[in-house]
Parts: sequence; C-alpha cells; structure tokens
Amino acid sequence: MKRNIEKNQFNGTAFIRLVSLTLMMALIAPVMVNAQAGKTNFAGDWTLNAEKSTQPQGGQGGGGGMRMGGGNFVATQEANLLTVVRTRTGQDGQPTTITMKYTLDGKESINTSPRGDSKSIAKWSADGKSLTIETTRTMDMNGESRTMKSTEVWSLTDAKTLAVSTTRQSPDGEVKSNMVYEKK
Repeated sequence: MKRNIEKNQFNGTAFIRLVSLTLMMALIAPVMVNAQAGKTNFAGDWTLNAEKSTQPQGGQGGGGGMRMGGGNFVATQEANLLTVVRTRTGQDGQPTTITMKYTLDGKESINTSPRGDSKSIAKWSADGKSLTIETTRTMDMNGESRTMKSTEVWSLTDAKTLAVSTTRQSPDGEVKSNMVYEKK
C-alpha cells in the first residue's frame, strides 16, 4: 500500500510539472507570435513617385535616382526574409534584374550584383515600424578597389506609401536621398 502511495505521489509530481510546462508554453507562444506580427510588412509592388521624392544631393552630384535605389521594385517578405527585385534598363537598352535578400534577424546577408558583393545587416526599430539596412560594398573601379557604405531606413507612411531614406558614404563624399513609393 505504501508503495502505491509513493508511486502516485511521483506521478502526481510529474503531472504537475507537465501542467506547469504546458501553461508556460501557452503563455509564451502568443508573445512570440505577436512580436513578429507587430512588425511592418513591406511586401508589395512598389512604384517610384518622383514628384514626392528628394533626389540625391552632395558628394557625387545629381543623377543617381536609379543608382540610389530609385525605380520600381517588387518586395516579398516572409517570416525572416525581405527580398527586393528590381528590373532596370541598362545602358545597352537591355533589361537587367537584380535581386537582393536581407535576413530580418540582425545577421549579415551577402548579395552579389554586377557592381560587386555587398554585405548588409537589417535591424528593426524598437517598435517594429521601420527597418534599417546597413550595407557595405567593395567594388573594383578602373583597377582601384573602392568601398561604399550605405544606410537605408524603410518605413510606411500609410498602408500604400513607402518611404526609403538613404545615406551613402563613398570616397567622393556623402549622398542622401528620400525616395517615396506607392503600392500598385
């Protein structure tokens, strides 16, 4: 009889542990889901609104709307990945598609483009409303290696308007732009 009582007490203790663990997971899981759900989703087919945008100034001078990330693009956003696909017409008149992928967990992403490899780190603001992407790109220009650094801050001004503020550092100086996109 005593043996049965000890056995039941052990099972009772194990049961209490199991219930406690289940309750703890039930309380933590929604918090983790809401943490991801509270972040802005930048997915969409975005069209540049040149009239509302501020073209690059300083450093490398005018032009550069397309070089500074201007132009239309399509963004897809999954749990931990932002993918940006831009298709542009090159100097030869042929379309060129460039795909950039950024992990959204603060870890480094490496993207390859005709201008060279770039290393980027994307970080959310504390409130999850804006995303800052810091990129370093080293490229060969006329036999000389150059490193350029840029910082892009993405934020939605409303459900159909995306603002991307870019500051680019290069050997030629600092270049800033504020590009405004509208969702198709």
